[in-house]
Amino acid sequence: MLSRRGALLGLAAVGGVVAVGVGGLAEAAGWLRPDALTPADFADRFEQIAGRHDGFRRNHAKGLAATGTFTSTGAGAEVSKAAVFRPGTMPVVGRFSLSGGLPDQPDKPDTVRGLGLMFLLPDGEQWRTAMINLPVFTDSAPQGFFERMLASRPQVQTGKPDPSAMAAFLAAHPETAAAMKIIKAAPPSAGFADSTYRSLNAFRATNAQGETTAIRWAAVPMASDRPAEQTHGNGENVLFDALIDTVERGPVSWKLILTLADPGDPTDDPTLPWPANRPTIEAGTITLDGVHTEAVGNARDINFDPLVLPDGLAASDDPVLAARSAVYARSFNRRAREPKSPSAVVVPGGAQ
Repeated sequence: MLSRRGALLGLAAVGGVVAVGVGGLAEAAGWLRPDALTPADFADRFEQIAGRHDGFRRNHAKGLAATGTFTSTGAGAEVSKAAVFRPGTMPVVGRFSLSGGLPDQPDKPDTVRGLGLMFLLPDGEQWRTAMINLPVFTDSAPQGFFERMLASRPQVQTGKPDPSAMAAFLAAHPETAAAMKIIKAAPPSAGFADSTYRSLNAFRATNAQGETTAIRWAAVPMASDRPAEQTHGNGENVLFDALIDTVERGPVSWKLILTLADPGDPTDDPTLPWPANRPTIEAGTITLDGVHTEAVGNARDINFDPLVLPDGLAASDDPVLAARSAVYARSFNRRAREPKSPSAVVVPGGAQ
């Protein structure tokens, strides 16, 4: 699993492809040179770290499906002509997850949490995004991510990474060492429902006037008059069980906040935060009112590929984006052909 303490295991977000021809856009476009890393290399490394678990994602294997809506304020149209930012309400399908390749790992508060969302736009387009609850990403390039996974592999004797391997890695990757300091300074919230989830990668937004702005986005939890999410106890699914109980008491909501870059802000390095004084736009409200055991036909079979974007949003020059898209597709191609096992997270009496 991936902990915030060092964000030391794989951080690729949820994978999979919902239909032939969707996802893996970067792989099809030749993201990786013949002499460089391949999507298969990444999938193999995830299996090397966590073992092979047929039918599950290679990372963020443990998860829970969700359904709800997105209500746009219309304010996002200032920077993007995408239909998702026009005023109105549309369905969303989501997936909560924990980082790591073990589908039955015990929940721990410091394991990185993910939220994948698929927006079903009124004009038939889709927007998919995979976010995590870290303030920055740990790696600036695919090669560093690949090397870090092995360097941070827990040793059998101690359950912790080999200190010498990690020290050597961090010495060679000062950008990761700096990112880890930022991550450690931002302790996690109590559970899934009160986490802020961030895109981390930058994207290009183009409005109806043809003006293009670099943006990042975040799902920021809205205040609720309900009691805070309770995650007491030490059950194997304590975080997921708390989320199920919370949604049972009423919908949970997040504001979708777009952050606009200044011209000099980095768009090719997700380890670097943008200054806190950058302008923001409240684009709408994400409301999830149902959670579901992962099963055929729901979020289990969706690829939250960050390059499935509507007209008006496009990839930036961040190399991690292309890598994510290609590796997600490879992960799905493997698990789609494997026998499926039941999810470790079950919603009692809910739709399966």
